[in-house]
Amino acid sequence: MQTTRFGGAHAFQLGKVVVAAALLAGCTTVQTPTKGDPFEGLNRTIFTVNDKIDQYALKPVAKGYVWATPQPVRDSVTNFFSNIGDVYIAANNLLQLKITDGVQDIMRIVINTVFGVGGLFDVATLAKLPKHENDLGLTLGHYGVPPGPYLVLPLFGPSTVRDAVGSVGNYYVNPLSYIDPPGLSWALYGLNVVNTRANLLNASDVLEGAALDKYSFVRNAYLQRRQYLLSDGRRRPSALPNYDEEAPLPQYEDVDGAAAAPAGAAPGTQGAAAKTAPASGTAGATPPHAASEAAPSDGETPPLDLNGGPETTQIPAGQLVPPSRFNFPSFKLR
Repeated sequence: MQTTRFGGAHAFQLGKVVVAAALLAGCTTVQTPTKGDPFEGLNRTIFTVNDKIDQYALKPVAKGYVWATPQPVRDSVTNFFSNIGDVYIAANNLLQLKITDGVQDIMRIVINTVFGVGGLFDVATLAKLPKHENDLGLTLGHYGVPPGPYLVLPLFGPSTVRDAVGSVGNYYVNPLSYIDPPGLSWALYGLNVVNTRANLLNASDVLEGAALDKYSFVRNAYLQRRQYLLSDGRRRPSALPNYDEEAPLPQYEDVDGAAAAPAGAAPGTQGAAAKTAPASGTAGATPPHAASEAAPSDGETPPLDLNGGPETTQIPAGQLVPPSRFNFPSFKLR
C-alpha cells in the first residue's frame, strides 16, 4: 500500500512538471508552422522536455540494463512482450476484417505461449508465421478517420490526434493492464519501456549524429511510417514505373531513301525510288556539280553531298560524316 502511494505521489509530481512545461510552451509560437503541424511551437517544447528526460533518465537506465543483462535474456524479454503485443495486433486485424492476418496472429500467440515457454522464445517465426504491426489508431484510419494534427505527447513522444485516441484503446486491450496486483502491472510496463529503449540505443546515436533538426526528422519519419502501415506497406501502382511494356524500336532501314522519295510514295518504296536513275534527260539539264552524284551501275550507294554546293567534300554514305556546323564526327545510323 505504501508502494502505491509512493508511486502515485511521484506520478503526480511528474504530471505537474509536464503541465508546467506545457504552459510554458504555450508562449512559444512558430511564425510559419508546417502544414499538418499547427501546434509546432508547443510540440517542439514538449519534444525538448521528452528529450531531456530521455537523455538524463531513460537512456542511462537503458545502458545500465544492457550492461547488467546478457543478450539472450534481453532477447527473451523482447519476445515475451512481443507475444503479448500480438494479442491487440490480432484484435485490430480482426476489427479490420483481415481474417488471414488475425488467424496468423492467434496462431503465433498459441505457439509461442505453449512451445515458447510463455513467449520467451519466438517459435512462431521459425514456423514461418509472419509478425504483423497494427493498433487501434491504424484501425480508425482504416475506416476513414483522418489523422488530425501532429502531436508530441508528454513522455509518450510523437503521435497524432487519431493515434492518441487509439493509444487509450490499446491500453485496455493490452493484457498487461489486467495483471493483479497493479504494482506488478506497472513494473512490467516499465520493463517493457526500458527494454525497448535499450533496443533503440544504436538508432538514437545515429539520429543524434545525422539529423540537423531532430524534431523535424522524428516528425517526418513518424508520419511516413504511419502512412506506410496504413497502406499495408503497398505503394500506389501509379507511383511505380511500368517495365512490362517495351517501347517499339525505331526503324532505320529507309533513312537514306526517305529524302529522295517522291511525295505520296508508299512506305517501304523510298529506298527503291532513291536508287532509281532517270530514264531520259527530259527532266532538264543536270548541273555540273551533280554529275558526280549519279548512282553507279554496280549498285553501290552514291556519295553524299552535305550542303549541295560545288565546293563541298563528298563522302561515301555509311562512313563517318562530319556535321556541317560542328567539328566532331557522328555515326550515321542505318
